[in-house]
Amino acid sequence: MFRFLLVRIASAIPVLLVLSVVTFAIIQAPPGDYSDYIRSQMINQGGASFEEADAQAQAYKVANGLDKPMVVQYVNWITGIVTRGDFGHSLFYNKPVSEVVGERLPRTLALALVCHILASIIGITFGILAATRQYTWVDTLLSGISFLGMTVPRFLMALIIVYILVFHFNVTEINSFHSAKYGGAPWSWDKFVDLLKHVWPVIAIATFGGLAYNMRVMRGNLLDTLNAQYVETARAKGLSERAVIMRHAVPNALHPLVMYQGVVLPYMLTGEIETAIIFALPTVGPAIVGSMWVGDVYVTATFMLVLSATLIVGNIIADMLLALLDPRVRLGGGARA
Repeated sequence: MFRFLLVRIASAIPVLLVLSVVTFAIIQAPPGDYSDYIRSQMINQGGASFEEADAQAQAYKVANGLDKPMVVQYVNWITGIVTRGDFGHSLFYNKPVSEVVGERLPRTLALALVCHILASIIGITFGILAATRQYTWVDTLLSGISFLGMTVPRFLMALIIVYILVFHFNVTEINSFHSAKYGGAPWSWDKFVDLLKHVWPVIAIATFGGLAYNMRVMRGNLLDTLNAQYVETARAKGLSERAVIMRHAVPNALHPLVMYQGVVLPYMLTGEIETAIIFALPTVGPAIVGSMWVGDVYVTATFMLVLSATLIVGNIIADMLLALLDPRVRLGGGARA
């Protein structure tokens, strides 16, 4: 098993490197950089002439290496990551990129993990209920919920919730994790409850989209499993229907959902990012959009690289879980170990 893990990690490194190249190239493809943002700010807000603003922008570009070719910028960036763990310096926030990521990524991962856990538990439960009550009103209702979760855009749900909160409930603090009185206060039960009041729309929307897939896959696989011969044999032995379903059918119907865990974390991150942008929460989503807007390339590239890494890590975890459940899925080298 350890050799299997090493092989998967080793094969992931070139993939991550290629993703970093593609990501950096795509980010650099549009014309302009952070020096253009400085020029526009000096002209629009500082009242400087174009010549003065352009001179300052060109000086800033040279001082920060933005005048170098894209290949040189990428090599400098990736070399700093590999040799020093340095992801570069944020031009907009004026501090190391690692600090920007360190501030926002833990919040995003925490929200994504909560959404994933809720989506898995609720989705699998709905799938079992729908499969065991096929063609009843329960199956129809849960299938309708799943259809809505997979088709309604998450940003649209976020806009609807924002509209209801602002115009019908007069909620004003929707762009932060805490109310003003809890901003610098130590953690307490009241502060935790206040946090839930602010983040529940993000959790609800991302969970709603995630449970839909879990429910549909669980329902379909469980229906197939309930018709298998070994399930009929278990019934013939006199086991209760509950024991047949929970002890024999459900565990075997979970295999495809285990593989789904390889992509679910980036999916949940995407759901959180879309919703957080609408609510303007200080997480990864608004940081990516803001850094792309001003041309803060190292922040954008680092966040995209981190999201790519979560996809790779998720697939490795899924492979490990499948290897534990069924050794036949291991790589050839790992199977002989």
